[in-house]
Amino acid sequence: MRDTQRPSWDEYFLKLAFEVSKRSTCLRRAVGAIIVKDRRILATGYNGVPSGLRHCEETGCLREQLGVPSGQRHEICRGLHAEQNAIIQAARYGIDIEGSSIYITTEPCSVCAKMLINAGIKEIVFATAYPDKLSEELLGETDILIRCVKYSE
Repeated sequence: MRDTQRPSWDEYFLKLAFEVSKRSTCLRRAVGAIIVKDRRILATGYNGVPSGLRHCEETGCLREQLGVPSGQRHEICRGLHAEQNAIIQAARYGIDIEGSSIYITTEPCSVCAKMLINAGIKEIVFATAYPDKLSEELLGETDILIRCVKYSE
C-alpha cells in the first residue's frame, strides 16, 4: 500500500501544466496550459515560436533586448502563449473546447483572455499572478469562473 495521498483535480492538472511548461522555448518565462473538460485533457500548450521556426535561443529575444517590461508589447514577440497554442492545437485536431476549463501556470494576459472568452472557456485556473489590468477588466465582464490555486512543484 502506498503512503502518498491522491492529489486533488486542481493539483493534478496544475502539475501537468507545469510539466508541459518545461517544453517552453521562451527565454523570459516558461508557461504551460491544459484544456480540460469533464476531467479529461483535450489539449495542451506551452509558450514558444510557431512550429518549424528558429527558437529564441538562436535569434535572441527582442523584448529583452529593448528592455520591454513583462506584460507589454506582445506583438514584437516571436512566440505564442501557452493558452494560444492549446486553443490552436484543439482547433487543428477538431476538438470542441466550449464549456471547458483551462489550467495555466500563469494568469492569462489580455490577448489570451480575449481568446479564451471567444473560445467559450468557462473556467480559468492559474497558479501565479500576471500583471495585466486589462485582462482582469475583460474577464471581470464575463461569467467565466477564475481561480488562483496556490501550487508549488
